[in-house]
Amino acid sequence: MQAAQTPLAEMRVILVCALLSPLSLARACPKECSCNNKVVDCRGRGLYDIPRRLHPETQELYLQDNRIRGIVSMAFREIPLVRILDLSNNSITSISPTALLGLRTLQRLSLAHNSLREFDRRLLIPIHSLSRLDLSHNSLGGLPGAMGDSLKNLSFLGLAYNRLTRLDRSLMEAMTHLDGLTLQGNPWRCDCQLIGLKLWLETYVFKGGAIDEVLCSQPEEMKNKDLQKVPYELFHACMATSYHYLFANIHHLESERLLRGHTHGNHANPAIHALHVPMAMGEGFGGGGGGGMTECEPKQKQRPVNLRHAIATVIITGVVCGIVCLMMLAAAVYGCAYAAIMAKYQRELKKNEELAATKGADHARADDKEPLENAIA
Repeated sequence: MQAAQTPLAEMRVILVCALLSPLSLARACPKECSCNNKVVDCRGRGLYDIPRRLHPETQELYLQDNRIRGIVSMAFREIPLVRILDLSNNSITSISPTALLGLRTLQRLSLAHNSLREFDRRLLIPIHSLSRLDLSHNSLGGLPGAMGDSLKNLSFLGLAYNRLTRLDRSLMEAMTHLDGLTLQGNPWRCDCQLIGLKLWLETYVFKGGAIDEVLCSQPEEMKNKDLQKVPYELFHACMATSYHYLFANIHHLESERLLRGHTHGNHANPAIHALHVPMAMGEGFGGGGGGGMTECEPKQKQRPVNLRHAIATVIITGVVCGIVCLMMLAAAVYGCAYAAIMAKYQRELKKNEELAATKGADHARADDKEPLENAIA
Protein backbone atom coordinates (compact mmCIF):
# COMPACT_ATOMS: atom_id res chain seq x y z
CA MET A 1 0.00 0.00 0.00
CA GLN A 2 2.80 2.36 0.96
CA ALA A 3 4.66 1.48 -2.23
CA ALA A 4 1.60 2.48 -4.24
CA GLN A 5 1.25 5.79 -2.40
CA THR A 6 4.89 6.81 -2.92
CA PRO A 7 4.70 7.22 -6.73
CA LEU A 8 1.39 9.01 -6.27
CA ALA A 9 2.97 11.52 -3.88
CA GLU A 10 5.85 12.11 -6.28
CA MET A 11 3.42 12.77 -9.12
CA ARG A 12 1.59 15.33 -6.98
CA VAL A 13 4.84 17.16 -6.23
CA ILE A 14 5.74 17.23 -9.93
CA LEU A 15 2.27 18.50 -10.80
CA VAL A 16 2.46 21.31 -8.21
CA CYS A 17 5.91 22.36 -9.48
CA ALA A 18 4.63 22.39 -13.03
CA LEU A 19 1.69 24.60 -12.04
CA LEU A 20 3.88 27.02 -10.05
CA SER A 21 6.63 27.23 -12.63
CA PRO A 22 4.80 29.64 -14.99
CA LEU A 23 3.96 31.88 -12.04
CA SER A 24 7.59 31.90 -10.95
CA LEU A 25 8.80 32.72 -14.45
CA ALA A 26 6.20 35.45 -14.77
CA ARG A 27 7.42 37.06 -11.59
CA ALA A 28 11.06 36.50 -12.58
CA CYS A 29 10.97 38.58 -15.77
CA PRO A 30 8.96 41.74 -16.49
CA LYS A 31 6.89 41.59 -19.65
CA GLU A 32 8.71 44.64 -21.06
CA CYS A 33 12.12 42.93 -20.82
CA SER A 34 13.90 39.80 -21.92
CA CYS A 35 15.65 37.60 -19.37
CA ASN A 36 18.38 35.05 -19.74
CA ASN A 37 20.40 33.42 -16.97
CA LYS A 38 20.19 36.20 -14.32
CA VAL A 39 20.59 38.90 -16.99
CA VAL A 40 17.65 41.25 -17.56
CA ASP A 41 17.70 43.28 -20.78
CA CYS A 42 15.26 46.21 -20.92
CA ARG A 43 17.10 48.37 -23.46
CA GLY A 44 15.10 50.64 -25.74
CA ARG A 45 11.65 49.62 -24.48
CA GLY A 46 10.32 53.14 -23.93
CA LEU A 47 10.16 52.66 -20.15
CA TYR A 48 9.36 55.60 -17.88
CA ASP A 49 10.05 53.79 -14.61
CA ILE A 50 12.14 50.96 -13.23
CA PRO A 51 10.35 47.69 -14.09
CA ARG A 52 8.88 45.59 -11.29
CA ARG A 53 8.69 41.85 -10.67
CA LEU A 54 12.42 41.39 -11.16
CA HIS A 55 13.87 38.08 -10.06
CA PRO A 56 15.78 38.47 -6.75
CA GLU A 57 18.79 36.64 -8.19
CA THR A 58 19.23 39.11 -11.05
CA GLN A 59 22.90 40.06 -11.43
CA GLU A 60 22.84 42.30 -14.51
CA LEU A 61 20.18 44.88 -15.37
CA TYR A 62 20.36 46.93 -18.56
CA LEU A 63 17.98 49.90 -18.76
CA GLN A 64 19.73 52.19 -21.23
CA ASP A 65 17.97 53.98 -24.10
CA ASN A 66 14.66 54.51 -22.28
CA ARG A 67 12.73 57.53 -20.98
CA ILE A 68 13.31 57.22 -17.25
CA ARG A 69 13.27 60.66 -15.59
CA GLY A 70 13.85 59.87 -11.94
CA ILE A 71 14.83 57.06 -9.58
CA VAL A 72 12.89 56.79 -6.33
CA SER A 73 13.99 55.48 -2.95
CA MET A 74 14.96 51.78 -2.88
CA ALA A 75 14.04 51.41 -6.54
CA PHE A 76 16.10 48.20 -6.81
CA ARG A 77 15.15 46.51 -3.56
CA GLU A 78 13.93 43.43 -5.47
CA ILE A 79 17.43 42.69 -6.84
CA PRO A 80 19.93 42.96 -3.94
CA LEU A 81 22.49 40.78 -5.77
CA VAL A 82 22.79 42.92 -8.90
CA ARG A 83 26.40 43.52 -9.98
CA ILE A 84 25.93 45.57 -13.18
CA LEU A 85 23.39 48.39 -13.44
CA ASP A 86 23.26 50.40 -16.66
CA LEU A 87 20.96 53.47 -16.72
CA SER A 88 22.72 55.35 -19.48
CA ASN A 89 21.01 57.37 -22.21
CA ASN A 90 17.81 58.17 -20.33
CA SER A 91 16.40 61.51 -19.15
CA ILE A 92 17.26 61.15 -15.47
CA THR A 93 17.29 64.48 -13.64
CA SER A 94 16.98 63.31 -10.04
CA ILE A 95 18.02 60.32 -7.98
CA SER A 96 16.88 59.71 -4.43
CA PRO A 97 19.80 59.49 -1.95
CA THR A 98 18.47 56.06 -0.94
CA ALA A 99 17.79 54.79 -4.46
CA LEU A 100 20.62 52.24 -4.31
CA LEU A 101 20.03 51.16 -0.74
CA GLY A 102 20.63 47.44 -0.36
CA LEU A 103 22.86 46.98 -3.42
CA ARG A 104 25.94 45.91 -1.48
CA THR A 105 27.37 43.83 -4.34
CA LEU A 106 27.05 46.46 -7.09
CA GLN A 107 30.28 46.67 -9.08
CA ARG A 108 29.42 48.71 -12.18
CA LEU A 109 27.09 51.70 -12.38
CA SER A 110 26.50 53.76 -15.50
CA LEU A 111 24.52 56.99 -15.42
CA ALA A 112 26.07 58.43 -18.58
CA HIS A 113 24.09 60.50 -21.08
CA ASN A 114 21.48 61.80 -18.65
CA SER A 115 20.58 65.22 -17.26
CA LEU A 116 22.00 65.06 -13.73
CA ARG A 117 22.94 68.44 -12.26
CA GLU A 118 24.13 67.20 -8.88
CA PHE A 119 25.30 63.98 -7.30
CA ASP A 120 24.32 63.34 -3.68
CA ARG A 121 27.20 62.02 -1.60
CA ARG A 122 24.81 59.70 0.26
CA LEU A 123 23.88 57.79 -2.89
CA LEU A 124 26.91 55.47 -2.86
CA ILE A 125 27.35 55.09 0.91
CA PRO A 126 25.70 51.62 1.05
CA ILE A 127 27.97 50.32 -1.76
CA HIS A 128 31.46 49.10 -0.88
CA SER A 129 32.36 47.07 -3.97
CA LEU A 130 31.85 49.65 -6.74
CA SER A 131 34.73 49.46 -9.26
CA ARG A 132 33.38 51.40 -12.28
CA LEU A 133 31.31 54.58 -12.25
CA ASP A 134 30.37 56.43 -15.43
CA LEU A 135 28.86 59.90 -15.00
CA SER A 136 29.94 61.32 -18.34
CA HIS A 137 27.67 63.42 -20.56
CA ASN A 138 25.60 64.97 -17.77
CA SER A 139 25.36 68.50 -16.36
CA LEU A 140 27.27 67.98 -13.12
CA GLY A 141 28.87 71.13 -11.74
CA GLY A 142 30.94 69.30 -9.16
CA LEU A 143 31.36 66.27 -6.94
CA PRO A 144 31.29 66.49 -3.13
CA GLY A 145 34.68 65.79 -1.58
CA ALA A 146 33.00 63.95 1.29
CA MET A 147 32.10 61.03 -0.98
CA GLY A 148 35.73 59.93 -1.26
CA ASP A 149 35.21 56.90 0.98
CA SER A 150 32.50 55.60 -1.35
CA LEU A 151 34.87 55.76 -4.34
CA LYS A 152 38.00 54.30 -2.77
CA ASN A 153 37.72 51.01 -4.71
CA LEU A 154 37.05 52.56 -8.12
CA SER A 155 39.24 51.46 -11.02
CA PHE A 156 37.44 53.68 -13.56
CA LEU A 157 35.66 57.03 -13.24
CA GLY A 158 34.01 58.78 -16.17
CA LEU A 159 33.42 62.51 -15.77
CA ALA A 160 33.79 63.69 -19.35
CA TYR A 161 31.45 66.27 -20.86
CA ASN A 162 29.92 67.75 -17.74
CA ARG A 163 30.11 71.27 -16.33
CA LEU A 164 33.00 70.71 -13.97
CA THR A 165 35.25 73.70 -13.31
CA ARG A 166 37.30 72.12 -10.52
CA LEU A 167 37.63 68.92 -8.50
CA ASP A 168 38.42 68.49 -4.84
CA ARG A 169 41.88 66.95 -4.52
CA SER A 170 40.89 65.05 -1.39
CA LEU A 171 38.29 63.24 -3.50
CA MET A 172 40.90 62.23 -6.07
CA GLU A 173 43.43 61.12 -3.48
CA ALA A 174 40.85 58.80 -1.93
CA MET A 175 40.69 56.73 -5.14
CA THR A 176 43.93 54.80 -4.64
CA HIS A 177 43.00 52.00 -7.08
CA LEU A 178 42.02 54.26 -9.99
CA ASP A 179 43.65 53.39 -13.34
CA GLY A 180 41.19 54.98 -15.80
CA LEU A 181 39.83 58.54 -15.72
CA THR A 182 38.04 60.72 -18.31
CA LEU A 183 37.86 64.48 -17.76
CA GLN A 184 37.68 66.02 -21.23
CA GLY A 185 34.87 68.27 -22.38
CA ASN A 186 34.53 70.21 -19.09
CA PRO A 187 34.89 74.00 -18.73
CA TRP A 188 37.91 73.82 -16.40
CA ARG A 189 38.76 77.10 -14.71
CA CYS A 190 42.56 77.06 -14.39
CA ASP A 191 42.94 79.37 -11.40
CA CYS A 192 44.31 79.00 -7.89
CA GLN A 193 41.72 76.36 -7.07
CA LEU A 194 42.95 73.88 -9.70
CA ILE A 195 46.65 73.51 -8.98
CA GLY A 196 45.80 70.67 -6.59
CA LEU A 197 44.29 68.73 -9.49
CA LYS A 198 47.37 69.44 -11.62
CA LEU A 199 49.71 68.07 -8.94
CA TRP A 200 47.52 65.01 -8.44
CA LEU A 201 47.32 64.35 -12.20
CA GLU A 202 51.11 64.40 -12.53
CA THR A 203 51.48 61.85 -9.75
CA TYR A 204 48.62 59.76 -11.16
CA VAL A 205 50.11 59.66 -14.68
CA PHE A 206 53.56 58.85 -13.31
CA LYS A 207 52.10 55.81 -11.55
CA GLY A 208 50.66 54.55 -14.84
CA GLY A 209 47.11 55.93 -14.72
CA ALA A 210 45.25 56.62 -17.97
CA ILE A 211 43.84 60.10 -18.55
CA ASP A 212 42.51 61.98 -21.57
CA GLU A 213 42.97 65.76 -21.54
CA VAL A 214 42.05 68.60 -19.25
CA LEU A 215 41.70 71.72 -21.41
CA CYS A 216 41.39 75.06 -19.65
CA SER A 217 38.41 77.23 -20.56
CA GLN A 218 39.24 80.12 -18.24
CA PRO A 219 41.03 82.48 -17.84
CA GLU A 220 41.30 83.67 -21.42
CA GLU A 221 45.11 83.52 -21.58
CA MET A 222 45.03 79.79 -20.72
CA LYS A 223 42.09 78.83 -22.92
CA ASN A 224 42.51 75.49 -24.76
CA LYS A 225 45.78 74.74 -22.93
CA ASP A 226 46.20 71.30 -21.42
CA LEU A 227 46.39 71.64 -17.65
CA GLN A 228 49.16 69.05 -17.45
CA LYS A 229 51.35 71.11 -19.81
CA VAL A 230 50.80 74.53 -18.27
CA PRO A 231 54.18 75.58 -16.72
CA TYR A 232 54.30 76.43 -13.06
CA GLU A 233 55.82 79.82 -13.88
CA LEU A 234 52.33 80.98 -14.89
CA PHE A 235 50.99 80.41 -11.40
CA HIS A 236 52.89 83.25 -9.73
CA ALA A 237 49.76 85.11 -8.61
CA CYS A 238 49.04 82.34 -6.11
CA MET A 239 52.30 83.09 -4.29
CA ALA A 240 50.55 85.81 -2.29
CA THR A 241 48.81 83.28 -0.09
CA SER A 242 51.11 80.27 -0.45
CA TYR A 243 53.13 80.58 2.75
CA HIS A 244 50.15 81.54 4.86
CA TYR A 245 48.34 78.52 3.48
CA LEU A 246 51.29 76.23 4.21
CA PHE A 247 51.59 77.10 7.88
CA ALA A 248 47.83 77.18 8.35
CA ASN A 249 47.67 73.54 7.22
CA ILE A 250 50.70 72.01 8.98
CA HIS A 251 48.56 70.58 11.78
CA HIS A 252 46.06 69.22 9.26
CA LEU A 253 48.82 67.58 7.21
CA GLU A 254 50.47 65.99 10.23
CA SER A 255 47.19 64.49 11.43
CA GLU A 256 46.52 63.08 7.97
CA ARG A 257 50.05 61.67 7.75
CA LEU A 258 49.36 59.64 10.88
CA LEU A 259 46.12 58.31 9.38
CA ARG A 260 47.38 57.48 5.92
CA GLY A 261 50.83 56.03 5.26
CA HIS A 262 51.42 56.28 1.52
CA THR A 263 54.79 55.67 -0.10
CA HIS A 264 56.00 57.71 -3.05
CA GLY A 265 58.52 57.37 -5.83
CA ASN A 266 61.94 58.99 -6.23
CA HIS A 267 62.79 62.36 -7.73
CA ALA A 268 61.99 61.09 -11.20
CA ASN A 269 58.37 61.69 -10.32
CA PRO A 270 57.30 64.81 -12.17
CA ALA A 271 55.11 65.74 -9.22
CA ILE A 272 58.29 66.17 -7.16
CA HIS A 273 59.03 69.14 -9.41
CA ALA A 274 56.38 70.84 -7.34
CA LEU A 275 58.94 71.06 -4.52
CA HIS A 276 60.79 73.66 -6.59
CA VAL A 277 57.65 75.70 -7.12
CA PRO A 278 55.06 76.93 -4.64
CA MET A 279 53.78 73.75 -3.07
CA ALA A 280 51.26 75.51 -0.89
CA MET A 281 49.64 77.74 -3.43
CA GLY A 282 46.19 77.13 -2.11
CA GLU A 283 44.54 74.96 -4.65
CA GLY A 284 45.40 76.83 -7.76
CA PHE A 285 46.99 79.02 -10.26
CA GLY A 286 47.36 82.73 -10.60
CA GLY A 287 44.85 82.94 -13.31
CA GLY A 288 46.01 86.10 -15.05
CA GLY A 289 44.35 89.44 -14.78
CA GLY A 290 41.28 90.67 -13.05
CA GLY A 291 40.08 89.15 -9.84
CA GLY A 292 42.47 86.20 -9.80
CA MET A 293 43.72 87.03 -6.32
CA THR A 294 40.25 86.75 -4.81
CA GLU A 295 40.17 83.06 -5.72
CA CYS A 296 43.32 82.22 -3.79
CA GLU A 297 41.63 82.15 -0.40
CA PRO A 298 43.14 79.40 1.79
CA LYS A 299 40.98 76.32 2.36
CA GLN A 300 41.39 73.41 4.71
CA LYS A 301 42.02 70.61 2.25
CA GLN A 302 44.22 67.57 2.13
CA ARG A 303 47.53 68.29 0.49
CA PRO A 304 49.66 65.99 -1.68
CA VAL A 305 52.02 63.63 0.05
CA ASN A 306 55.09 65.22 -1.54
CA LEU A 307 54.34 68.38 0.47
CA ARG A 308 54.30 66.29 3.62
CA HIS A 309 57.68 64.92 2.64
CA ALA A 310 58.96 68.45 2.11
CA ILE A 311 57.77 69.51 5.57
CA ALA A 312 59.30 66.40 7.12
CA THR A 313 62.59 67.11 5.32
CA VAL A 314 62.64 70.67 6.64
CA ILE A 315 61.95 69.49 10.19
CA ILE A 316 64.61 66.76 10.04
CA THR A 317 67.13 69.19 8.55
CA GLY A 318 66.43 71.66 11.36
CA VAL A 319 66.90 68.99 13.99
CA VAL A 320 70.18 67.81 12.44
CA CYS A 321 71.46 71.38 12.16
CA GLY A 322 70.53 71.99 15.78
CA ILE A 323 72.42 68.89 16.90
CA VAL A 324 75.46 69.92 14.82
CA CYS A 325 75.38 73.41 16.34
CA LEU A 326 75.23 71.97 19.86
CA MET A 327 78.18 69.71 19.08
CA MET A 328 80.17 72.65 17.71
CA LEU A 329 79.33 74.68 20.80
CA ALA A 330 80.42 71.83 23.07
CA ALA A 331 83.66 71.49 21.09
CA ALA A 332 84.30 75.23 21.39
CA VAL A 333 83.71 75.17 25.16
CA TYR A 334 85.95 72.14 25.51
CA GLY A 335 88.65 73.80 23.42
CA CYS A 336 88.51 76.99 25.47
CA ALA A 337 88.66 75.06 28.72
CA TYR A 338 91.56 72.96 27.49
CA ALA A 339 93.45 76.07 26.31
CA ALA A 340 92.91 77.77 29.68
CA ILE A 341 94.14 74.71 31.58
CA MET A 342 97.22 74.38 29.35
CA ALA A 343 98.03 78.10 29.73
CA LYS A 344 97.79 77.82 33.51
CA TYR A 345 99.98 74.71 33.43
CA GLN A 346 102.63 76.50 31.30
CA ARG A 347 102.66 79.48 33.64
CA GLU A 348 103.16 77.27 36.66
CA LEU A 349 105.88 75.30 34.86
CA LYS A 350 107.70 78.47 33.89
CA LYS A 351 107.40 79.79 37.42
CA ASN A 352 108.83 76.56 38.81
CA GLU A 353 111.71 76.72 36.36
CA GLU A 354 112.47 80.30 37.39
CA LEU A 355 112.42 79.32 41.09
CA ALA A 356 114.71 76.38 40.38
CA ALA A 357 117.11 78.63 38.46
CA THR A 358 117.15 81.17 41.32
CA LYS A 359 117.92 78.50 43.90
CA GLY A 360 120.69 77.10 41.69
CA ALA A 361 122.32 80.55 41.44
CA ASP A 362 122.16 81.01 45.23
CA HIS A 363 123.83 77.65 45.80
CA ALA A 364 126.58 78.53 43.30
CA ARG A 365 127.36 81.81 45.06
CA ALA A 366 127.43 80.02 48.39
CA ASP A 367 129.91 77.47 47.03
CA ASP A 368 132.20 80.23 45.68
CA LYS A 369 132.11 82.09 48.97
CA GLU A 370 133.23 79.08 51.09
CA PRO A 371 136.75 78.60 49.57
CA LEU A 372 137.39 82.33 49.88
CA GLU A 373 136.54 82.34 53.56
CA ASN A 374 138.74 79.29 54.15
CA ALA A 375 141.68 81.00 52.40
CA ILE A 376 141.36 84.10 54.55
CA ALA A 377 141.20 82.00 57.64
